[in-house]
Amino acid sequence: LLYTIKFEPCMLSSVLSKVVKRSRTPHITSLIKTMASEITQDMENMSVDNKEKKQKTNKKEKKKGGGGGGGGGAVAVSNELSPWPSYIEERITMFDRLYAEYEEFLKNQEIKQIKVTLPDGKVVEAESWSTTPFDVANGISAGLANNTVISKVNGVLWDLDRPLEGDCSLELLNFEGKEGKEVYWHSTAHVLGEAMERKYGGCLCYGPPIDGGFYYDMHLGEGSVCEADYPGLESIMKNIVKEKQPFVRLEMTKEDLMEMFKYNEFKLRIIKNKIDTPTTTVYRCGPLIDLCRGPHVRNTGKIKTLKVIKNSSTYWEGNSEAESLQRIYGISFPDNKLMKEWKLFQEEAAKRDHRKIGLQQELFFFNELSAGNCFWLPKGAIINNTLKDWIKGEYHKRGFQEVITPNIFNVKLWQTSGHWQHYAENMFSFEIEKETYALKPMNCPGHCMLFSHRPRSWRELPLRFADFGVLHRNELSGALSGLTRVRRFEQDDAHIFCTTDQIVQEIRGALDFLETVYTVIGFTYELALSTRPAKYMGDLEVWEDAEGRLKQALDEFGKPWEVNPGDGAFYGPKIDITIRDALNRAHQCATIQLDFQLPIKFNLLYNAPDGTEKRPVIIHRAVLGTLERMMGVITENFAGKWPFWLSPRQVMVVPVMPMFNDYAVEIQSKLHSQHIHIDTDLDDGATLNKKVRNAQLAQYNFIFVVGEKEKNSGTVNVRTRDNVVHGEFSVEDIAEKLVKLRDCKSNVDNLE
Repeated sequence: LLYTIKFEPCMLSSVLSKVVKRSRTPHITSLIKTMASEITQDMENMSVDNKEKKQKTNKKEKKKGGGGGGGGGAVAVSNELSPWPSYIEERITMFDRLYAEYEEFLKNQEIKQIKVTLPDGKVVEAESWSTTPFDVANGISAGLANNTVISKVNGVLWDLDRPLEGDCSLELLNFEGKEGKEVYWHSTAHVLGEAMERKYGGCLCYGPPIDGGFYYDMHLGEGSVCEADYPGLESIMKNIVKEKQPFVRLEMTKEDLMEMFKYNEFKLRIIKNKIDTPTTTVYRCGPLIDLCRGPHVRNTGKIKTLKVIKNSSTYWEGNSEAESLQRIYGISFPDNKLMKEWKLFQEEAAKRDHRKIGLQQELFFFNELSAGNCFWLPKGAIINNTLKDWIKGEYHKRGFQEVITPNIFNVKLWQTSGHWQHYAENMFSFEIEKETYALKPMNCPGHCMLFSHRPRSWRELPLRFADFGVLHRNELSGALSGLTRVRRFEQDDAHIFCTTDQIVQEIRGALDFLETVYTVIGFTYELALSTRPAKYMGDLEVWEDAEGRLKQALDEFGKPWEVNPGDGAFYGPKIDITIRDALNRAHQCATIQLDFQLPIKFNLLYNAPDGTEKRPVIIHRAVLGTLERMMGVITENFAGKWPFWLSPRQVMVVPVMPMFNDYAVEIQSKLHSQHIHIDTDLDDGATLNKKVRNAQLAQYNFIFVVGEKEKNSGTVNVRTRDNVVHGEFSVEDIAEKLVKLRDCKSNVDNLE
């Protein structure tokens, strides 16, 4: 009613009539009729008041000299297109017609008493096609209803104002959970989309929630978005929020969708190519009607605070040959306090940006002449090699065999594996002697060749191949982002060839491997079992058996885990591992996946004990994942303040005067022979305090100050980058302590 009053007053009588018809309670009908009378009178008063205000405003504008001439002044004042694009009104007209048909359908549904079961087992009586999840929540408490973002009905996300249709289970989700955040940010994306249509016109494309917010893409032809647009967009969005526009769901046929979105080539492509059902849904908030599965918050007023944070250019569906789009990112929260915390978080994250630290500490850099390929400087190479050497040591303990495979393969290999058919555009390919070759983007097909190059016996299984080979993927230039998205990278990649009966023990071993590694680095992590997707390959019985074995391995591992239904790969179920860094940000680096398809495609066989040939199962696993990505993550996790065992700057020797430079160099030589990363500051023009301060700012873990006393006694005076003074140690004693500290891989620089 409020929306109609504000935006479509001419439709008020019609809307009131529909509400009265749908009301099944006499006292509600009476109340609505009374409201109608009062609203009609108020509308008349408002009309008179508005005319008077408009006349006063026009007089003031004339005194000020007008709005700059023509329609430009109106656009500048309202910050919106004037008039709005014609397709907006056409969409609304069609929506209203179809929604009236839906209301008629709803009115004709038979109301039955149903039972709604809450998570605690309590059963609530309700009415089908009438009671909504919001009604149930409000019946429990107004506070609960107000804090609920979305509901789940029989495990499916469900709009709070969508009527329940039968007996069901009901969950009420708030913003704190993952699904609550996704719905909240998805709804705010629609607010952004509405603002973009009202400001730019253009054609909206995709507008999903993402980790930490949302974005919307729009095709503007030759137009573009700039940072100066942000305040205007935010102003429109805040007005949309104030209007408390309800999110209204409507199911439509593909034919009607094609008609509704005939102005938008991008929506038509989605309808033609992505929708494989006779009907799907749209959602309306205010003048925006968008192709969307939903669900959404009740109305735009649930969004308490929001911010446009950045923009970029992108391509339609990531295809560099397709149209260029403008992407706008945003963030929103149900509480101003959360927005303040987010801003502080962003400030801290900016300080920890691995690209910034990489340059400051001379670890790595990038150059446009080799975009997406990292140049590792000596100090950065130390960290990179330390990580690899550590993992190789774990491989040796755990029965992995390191292999080396080619970087270049004929595409026939990728055609056999299936990657060429689905992944060719992401591969670097070229012609050699009239044959097409490609740089490998992953190791698994090469490892299948290793397995099949000679007959295999069951006695060799499990066979664990590990490979640090260089990989290449042709990422779009716009997607490249420091070390977290590159074109050339390495992985701690391994493939385990085993029997079905060995799956549980090998998965347990993989989980123990990642527990060891993540504990050392200091990461917490979450586990999830991703099960069979709708489009899967293989036998259902095999899938169910594999999922059962993964569940067994997870249960035996003893850590909490959850299920991601239908999120497995098409070739097998997997375990998703999400790590949390020092800022509690989520990263997915490790992977553990079962694969039944590659052994079939490469016809991998082994001789079983009974003399028959059987097919192995492949387990894809990585712990660090992409080394470059992991390097970016741990750089930000430690904020460039490396623990001693990883540090490329472990010790700086500082002589108090030039006459002790030789002694400093002697100490450097002794510790260098112990593989300690040690440097000396022999700048005779700098003061002692300046040298110490420089070493601390450069993040040297320990600073050795040496002078006459230390030279005469064969000692060093030790302090840390945090200015903790440990005092005097003999060179032999401190060398022993440092070796012990390095080898124990502690993240605390403790010399005790």
